[in-house]
Amino acid sequence: MEEGAQPDPRKISPEEKVYVILEAAPLEVAKVKDGFHLLNCDDHKGILKKNNKNIADYRPDITHQCLLTLLDSPLNKTGHLQVYIHTTKNVLIEVSPQIRIPRTYKRFAGLMVQLLHTMKIRSEDGQYLMRTIQNPVEAHLPAGCRKYGMSCRAPRQVDIVDFAQTIPRKTPVAFVVGAFAHGQIEPEYVEEFLSISGFPLSASVVSGKICCAFERYFTVI
Repeated sequence: MEEGAQPDPRKISPEEKVYVILEAAPLEVAKVKDGFHLLNCDDHKGILKKNNKNIADYRPDITHQCLLTLLDSPLNKTGHLQVYIHTTKNVLIEVSPQIRIPRTYKRFAGLMVQLLHTMKIRSEDGQYLMRTIQNPVEAHLPAGCRKYGMSCRAPRQVDIVDFAQTIPRKTPVAFVVGAFAHGQIEPEYVEEFLSISGFPLSASVVSGKICCAFERYFTVI
């Protein structure tokens, strides 16, 4: 490959991809007076309180922020990234690298309502841009994929850039990022938890750091 040239995304093998699972994403649809809405802590306090829900748990904007960070990254544009979303309602969503996530939260919320009703979002030429798939997520990861959970409380702290360089070539790796404001992820399939900073970081920042580390790993500019 010529210096400065980028790989063809269509030729990237599953073993050369980084998998990011946005875990416990609070994507829940409810019917309100003017139609179906994606529940969130700002617009639906009354509904949440009436149903004895913790308002602070309803932050779908975090998933929106993470998707913008991940899908806008050079790592994704070169085909080295695959994103899945696992919701608090146990819905597993596969996100196509080709999808362009709406820039505004309102439009994103409308897209998610459509997805959770129809189970799929297609492009004009019929390609899947986002769709619900069967659990568990491990069934969709390549054989031998290493699975790491991201947590500021993890006993092992690493420099994510240095850590990425220790991954053998053509060894797929998955990172599980909690798509919520507070709390811990606890998926059973995680093999090890890692901390990448001495400070609590937002899910979007963690996602960005993972992308930057593996852009260095794959020499993506």
